[in-house]
Amino acid sequence: MKIMNKNLLRQAQQLQSRMAKMQEELESEITEASAGGGAVKVTISGKLKVQSVEINPEVTDDIDMLQDLIIAAVNEAIDNAQEIAQTRLSAITGGFNIPGLT
Repeated sequence: MKIMNKNLLRQAQQLQSRMAKMQEELESEITEASAGGGAVKVTISGKLKVQSVEINPEVTDDIDMLQDLIIAAVNEAIDNAQEIAQTRLSAITGGFNIPGLT
């Protein structure tokens, strides 16, 4: 029984180490999304921090539309970053759904 516990502990430590490395890698991952045919572009990090927002001056006349485009681009960029994180997490966990990690 002790050997099994040691193996389980070792596996948990390896998983924890791989998770920490994945989180570090996600910090440097960048994803971009756009809305309105490229009128608004948003770039965010894998840690869901907005890095930049580019707005085509032609869409600044309609503030309501501009706000909608910014929201759409930010949400798409967040979805992209979360998909990247989920893909990497699945590679580490072998596809197992571990509560609290997604």
